[in-house]
Amino acid sequence: MNPNSKLGAALQALIVRAEQALERSLPPADQSPADLHSAMRYAVLGGGKRLRPLLVYAAAHALGADDEPLDAAACAVELIHAYSLVHDDLPAMDDDALRRGRPTCHIVYGEAMAILAGDALQALAFEILADDARHQLDTATVMAMLHLLGRACGAEGMAGGQALDLAAVGRKLTLAELELMHACKTGALIRASVQLGALVAGADASALLALDNYAHAVGLAFQVRDDILDVEGESAVIGKTAGKDAAADKPTFPSIIGLDASRARLTELTESALDAIAPFGERGSLLAELARYVTHRVH
Repeated sequence: MNPNSKLGAALQALIVRAEQALERSLPPADQSPADLHSAMRYAVLGGGKRLRPLLVYAAAHALGADDEPLDAAACAVELIHAYSLVHDDLPAMDDDALRRGRPTCHIVYGEAMAILAGDALQALAFEILADDARHQLDTATVMAMLHLLGRACGAEGMAGGQALDLAAVGRKLTLAELELMHACKTGALIRASVQLGALVAGADASALLALDNYAHAVGLAFQVRDDILDVEGESAVIGKTAGKDAAADKPTFPSIIGLDASRARLTELTESALDAIAPFGERGSLLAELARYVTHRVH
Protein backbone atom coordinates (compact mmCIF):
# COMPACT_ATOMS: atom_id res chain seq x y z
CA MET A 1 0.00 0.00 0.00
CA ASN A 2 1.24 3.50 -0.80
CA PRO A 3 1.96 5.08 2.59
CA ASN A 4 0.82 8.44 1.25
CA SER A 5 -2.35 7.18 -0.45
CA LYS A 6 -4.65 9.36 1.66
CA LEU A 7 -2.96 12.60 0.67
CA GLY A 8 -4.54 14.78 -2.02
CA ALA A 9 -3.30 15.28 -5.56
CA ALA A 10 -1.35 18.48 -4.83
CA LEU A 11 0.66 16.85 -2.05
CA GLN A 12 1.14 13.68 -4.09
CA ALA A 13 2.67 15.81 -6.85
CA LEU A 14 5.01 17.40 -4.31
CA ILE A 15 6.07 13.94 -3.10
CA VAL A 16 7.04 13.09 -6.67
CA ARG A 17 8.97 16.34 -6.90
CA ALA A 18 10.79 15.61 -3.62
CA GLU A 19 11.61 12.06 -4.72
CA GLN A 20 13.11 13.33 -7.95
CA ALA A 21 15.16 15.95 -6.11
CA LEU A 22 16.43 13.35 -3.64
CA GLU A 23 17.39 11.02 -6.48
CA ARG A 24 19.40 13.81 -8.07
CA SER A 25 21.07 14.73 -4.81
CA LEU A 26 22.46 11.27 -3.99
CA PRO A 27 25.63 9.79 -5.50
CA PRO A 28 25.14 6.91 -7.96
CA ALA A 29 25.15 3.51 -6.28
CA ASP A 30 28.05 2.29 -8.42
CA GLN A 31 30.27 5.31 -7.77
CA SER A 32 33.22 4.61 -5.47
CA PRO A 33 32.96 3.91 -2.59
CA ALA A 34 30.04 1.88 -3.89
CA ASP A 35 29.07 0.23 -0.59
CA LEU A 36 28.71 3.60 1.11
CA HIS A 37 26.74 5.15 -1.71
CA SER A 38 24.50 2.11 -1.98
CA ALA A 39 23.78 2.27 1.76
CA MET A 40 22.99 5.99 1.52
CA ARG A 41 20.53 5.41 -1.31
CA TYR A 42 18.96 2.46 0.54
CA ALA A 43 18.37 4.63 3.58
CA VAL A 44 16.84 7.55 1.68
CA LEU A 45 14.98 6.05 -1.27
CA GLY A 46 13.25 3.16 0.45
CA GLY A 47 9.87 4.80 0.82
CA GLY A 48 8.58 6.96 3.65
CA LYS A 49 5.96 9.61 4.18
CA ARG A 50 8.19 12.53 3.06
CA LEU A 51 6.39 14.64 5.64
CA ARG A 52 9.31 17.00 6.22
CA PRO A 53 9.83 17.93 2.55
CA LEU A 54 6.08 18.36 2.22
CA LEU A 55 6.12 20.79 5.15
CA VAL A 56 8.86 22.81 3.44
CA TYR A 57 6.77 23.12 0.28
CA ALA A 58 3.46 23.67 2.08
CA ALA A 59 4.81 26.41 4.35
CA ALA A 60 6.19 28.31 1.37
CA HIS A 61 2.95 27.80 -0.57
CA ALA A 62 1.10 29.48 2.30
CA LEU A 63 3.21 32.55 1.52
CA GLY A 64 2.80 32.34 -2.25
CA ALA A 65 6.27 30.97 -3.14
CA ASP A 66 7.16 28.81 -6.15
CA ASP A 67 8.52 25.27 -5.83
CA GLU A 68 11.91 25.52 -7.55
CA PRO A 69 13.80 27.42 -4.81
CA LEU A 70 12.47 24.95 -2.21
CA ASP A 71 14.03 21.74 -3.53
CA ALA A 72 17.34 22.16 -1.69
CA ALA A 73 15.66 22.69 1.68
CA ALA A 74 13.24 19.83 1.03
CA CYS A 75 16.14 17.48 0.28
CA ALA A 76 18.19 18.70 3.22
CA VAL A 77 15.54 17.99 5.87
CA GLU A 78 14.79 14.55 4.43
CA LEU A 79 18.49 13.61 4.32
CA ILE A 80 18.82 14.66 7.97
CA HIS A 81 15.73 12.62 8.81
CA ALA A 82 17.05 9.57 6.96
CA TYR A 83 20.42 9.78 8.70
CA SER A 84 18.68 9.99 12.08
CA LEU A 85 16.65 6.85 11.35
CA VAL A 86 19.76 4.91 10.33
CA HIS A 87 21.51 5.83 13.57
CA ASP A 88 18.41 5.39 15.76
CA ASP A 89 17.99 1.83 14.50
CA LEU A 90 21.55 0.78 15.45
CA PRO A 91 22.05 -1.80 18.21
CA ALA A 92 23.58 0.84 20.48
CA MET A 93 20.43 2.95 20.15
CA ASP A 94 16.95 1.52 19.53
CA ASP A 95 18.26 -1.79 18.14
CA ASP A 96 15.57 -2.26 15.51
CA ALA A 97 15.60 -4.61 12.53
CA LEU A 98 12.64 -3.17 10.61
CA ARG A 99 12.17 0.29 9.08
CA ARG A 100 9.67 1.35 6.41
CA GLY A 101 8.70 -2.28 6.00
CA ARG A 102 12.26 -3.38 5.11
CA PRO A 103 15.33 -4.56 7.02
CA THR A 104 17.12 -1.61 8.59
CA CYS A 105 20.28 -0.23 7.02
CA HIS A 106 22.68 -1.91 9.45
CA ILE A 107 21.00 -5.28 8.93
CA VAL A 108 21.67 -5.03 5.19
CA TYR A 109 25.04 -3.25 5.14
CA GLY A 110 26.49 -3.89 8.60
CA GLU A 111 26.84 -1.52 11.54
CA ALA A 112 30.03 0.23 10.40
CA MET A 113 28.69 1.06 6.94
CA ALA A 114 25.37 2.19 8.40
CA ILE A 115 27.17 4.62 10.71
CA LEU A 116 29.17 5.98 7.78
CA ALA A 117 26.03 6.27 5.64
CA GLY A 118 24.33 8.31 8.35
CA ASP A 119 27.40 10.53 8.71
CA ALA A 120 27.58 11.10 4.97
CA LEU A 121 23.86 11.88 4.67
CA GLN A 122 24.12 14.50 7.39
CA ALA A 123 27.06 16.16 5.66
CA LEU A 124 25.33 16.00 2.27
CA ALA A 125 22.29 17.81 3.67
CA PHE A 126 24.34 20.88 4.53
CA GLU A 127 26.31 20.69 1.29
CA ILE A 128 23.12 20.72 -0.77
CA LEU A 129 21.53 23.51 1.25
CA ALA A 130 24.63 25.69 0.97
CA ASP A 131 25.33 24.96 -2.69
CA ASP A 132 21.87 24.91 -4.23
CA ALA A 133 20.32 27.64 -2.14
CA ARG A 134 23.03 30.19 -2.90
CA HIS A 135 21.99 30.20 -6.54
CA GLN A 136 18.43 31.12 -5.60
CA LEU A 137 18.68 33.20 -2.40
CA ASP A 138 20.70 35.98 -0.84
CA THR A 139 23.63 35.10 1.40
CA ALA A 140 21.94 36.22 4.62
CA THR A 141 18.98 33.92 4.02
CA VAL A 142 21.22 30.96 3.21
CA MET A 143 23.23 31.53 6.39
CA ALA A 144 20.03 31.72 8.43
CA MET A 145 18.83 28.43 6.91
CA LEU A 146 22.12 26.65 7.64
CA HIS A 147 22.07 27.91 11.24
CA LEU A 148 18.46 26.83 11.64
CA LEU A 149 19.08 23.30 10.34
CA GLY A 150 22.23 22.86 12.42
CA ARG A 151 20.42 23.90 15.59
CA ALA A 152 17.49 21.60 14.81
CA CYS A 153 19.60 18.47 14.47
CA GLY A 154 22.19 19.21 17.19
CA ALA A 155 22.35 19.09 20.98
CA GLU A 156 19.48 21.57 21.36
CA GLY A 157 17.35 19.64 18.90
CA MET A 158 17.21 16.11 17.54
CA ALA A 159 20.44 14.73 19.04
CA GLY A 160 19.63 16.27 22.41
CA GLY A 161 16.15 14.78 22.29
CA GLN A 162 17.59 11.37 21.54
CA ALA A 163 19.92 11.72 24.54
CA LEU A 164 16.95 12.58 26.75
CA ASP A 165 15.11 9.57 25.33
CA LEU A 166 17.97 7.22 26.17
CA ALA A 167 18.20 8.63 29.69
CA ALA A 168 14.44 8.22 30.20
CA VAL A 169 14.31 4.44 29.65
CA GLY A 170 12.84 2.82 32.75
CA ARG A 171 11.96 6.17 34.33
CA LYS A 172 8.55 7.67 35.00
CA LEU A 173 8.42 11.05 33.27
CA THR A 174 5.86 13.77 33.75
CA LEU A 175 3.81 14.82 30.73
CA ALA A 176 5.79 18.07 30.55
CA GLU A 177 9.09 16.17 30.54
CA LEU A 178 7.85 13.82 27.83
CA GLU A 179 6.64 16.67 25.64
CA LEU A 180 9.95 18.51 26.05
CA MET A 181 11.87 15.38 25.01
CA HIS A 182 9.79 14.92 21.88
CA ALA A 183 9.80 18.63 21.05
CA CYS A 184 13.54 18.13 20.64
CA LYS A 185 13.76 14.60 19.26
CA THR A 186 10.97 14.78 16.68
CA GLY A 187 9.58 18.28 16.80
CA ALA A 188 12.77 20.24 16.15
CA LEU A 189 13.25 18.95 12.61
CA ILE A 190 9.55 19.31 11.83
CA ARG A 191 9.68 22.92 13.01
CA ALA A 192 12.85 23.47 10.98
CA SER A 193 11.12 22.11 7.87
CA VAL A 194 8.33 24.66 8.18
CA GLN A 195 10.73 27.48 9.04
CA LEU A 196 13.00 26.70 6.09
CA GLY A 197 10.08 26.92 3.70
CA ALA A 198 9.06 30.19 5.31
CA LEU A 199 12.56 31.65 5.03
CA VAL A 200 12.78 30.79 1.34
CA ALA A 201 9.42 32.50 0.85
CA GLY A 202 10.59 35.65 2.66
CA ALA A 203 8.19 35.39 5.61
CA ASP A 204 7.88 38.35 7.96
CA ALA A 205 8.04 37.99 11.76
CA SER A 206 4.28 37.57 12.14
CA ALA A 207 4.08 34.79 9.55
CA LEU A 208 7.13 33.05 11.01
CA LEU A 209 5.54 33.02 14.48
CA ALA A 210 2.24 31.64 13.19
CA LEU A 211 4.00 28.93 11.19
CA ASP A 212 6.23 28.01 14.12
CA ASN A 213 3.19 27.63 16.39
CA TYR A 214 1.67 25.36 13.76
CA ALA A 215 4.86 23.31 13.46
CA HIS A 216 5.26 22.93 17.22
CA ALA A 217 1.75 21.49 17.48
CA VAL A 218 2.22 19.20 14.46
CA GLY A 219 5.54 17.93 15.79
CA LEU A 220 4.02 16.87 19.10
CA ALA A 221 0.93 15.48 17.36
CA PHE A 222 3.18 13.33 15.18
CA GLN A 223 4.77 11.76 18.26
CA VAL A 224 1.48 11.26 20.10
CA ARG A 225 0.14 9.43 17.05
CA ASP A 226 3.37 7.42 16.83
CA ASP A 227 2.97 6.31 20.45
CA ILE A 228 -0.65 5.33 19.88
CA LEU A 229 0.33 3.31 16.81
CA ASP A 230 3.03 1.53 18.85
CA VAL A 231 0.21 0.23 21.05
CA GLU A 232 -2.52 -0.34 18.48
CA GLY A 233 -0.71 -0.81 15.17
CA GLU A 234 0.56 -3.89 13.38
CA SER A 235 4.17 -4.12 12.23
CA ALA A 236 3.16 -4.95 8.65
CA VAL A 237 1.07 -1.77 8.47
CA ILE A 238 3.17 0.75 10.40
CA GLY A 239 6.39 -0.44 8.74
CA LYS A 240 8.37 -0.90 11.95
CA THR A 241 8.26 -3.13 15.00
CA ALA A 242 5.00 -2.61 16.90
CA GLY A 243 5.16 -2.70 20.70
CA LYS A 244 8.85 -1.82 20.66
CA ASP A 245 8.55 1.09 23.09
CA ALA A 246 6.61 -0.87 25.69
CA ALA A 247 9.02 -3.80 25.45
CA ALA A 248 11.96 -1.43 26.01
CA ASP A 249 10.18 0.27 28.96
CA LYS A 250 10.35 3.65 27.24
CA PRO A 251 8.05 6.47 28.40
CA THR A 252 5.25 7.19 25.93
CA PHE A 253 2.07 9.23 25.96
CA PRO A 254 -0.17 6.17 26.49
CA SER A 255 2.06 4.85 29.29
CA ILE A 256 1.93 8.19 31.12
CA ILE A 257 -1.59 9.51 30.51
CA GLY A 258 -3.38 6.51 28.97
CA LEU A 259 -4.79 5.89 25.49
CA ASP A 260 -7.97 7.96 25.87
CA ALA A 261 -6.09 10.99 27.15
CA SER A 262 -3.51 10.53 24.39
CA ARG A 263 -6.25 10.62 21.78
CA ALA A 264 -7.68 13.75 23.40
CA ARG A 265 -4.23 15.38 23.41
CA LEU A 266 -3.84 14.50 19.73
CA THR A 267 -7.13 16.24 18.92
CA GLU A 268 -6.12 19.27 20.97
CA LEU A 269 -2.78 19.59 19.18
CA THR A 270 -4.40 19.25 15.76
CA GLU A 271 -6.87 22.00 16.57
CA SER A 272 -4.02 24.22 17.78
CA ALA A 273 -2.16 23.65 14.51
CA LEU A 274 -5.20 24.53 12.42
CA ASP A 275 -5.92 27.63 14.50
CA ALA A 276 -2.34 28.84 14.02
CA ILE A 277 -2.63 28.85 10.22
CA ALA A 278 -6.17 30.21 10.03
CA PRO A 279 -4.88 33.69 9.03
CA PHE A 280 -3.43 32.21 5.82
CA GLY A 281 -6.88 31.17 4.63
CA GLU A 282 -6.96 29.02 1.49
CA ARG A 283 -3.20 29.43 1.01
CA GLY A 284 -2.71 27.32 4.13
CA SER A 285 -4.78 24.41 2.79
CA LEU A 286 -1.78 22.12 2.25
CA LEU A 287 -0.57 22.75 5.79
CA ALA A 288 -4.06 21.98 7.09
CA GLU A 289 -4.18 18.75 5.09
CA LEU A 290 -0.82 17.68 6.51
CA ALA A 291 -1.94 18.40 10.07
CA ARG A 292 -4.97 16.18 9.62
CA TYR A 293 -2.86 13.51 7.92
CA VAL A 294 -0.48 13.40 10.89
CA THR A 295 -3.45 12.90 13.20
CA HIS A 296 -5.10 10.09 11.27
CA ARG A 297 -2.15 8.23 9.71
CA VAL A 298 -1.99 4.45 10.18
CA HIS A 299 1.75 4.01 9.65
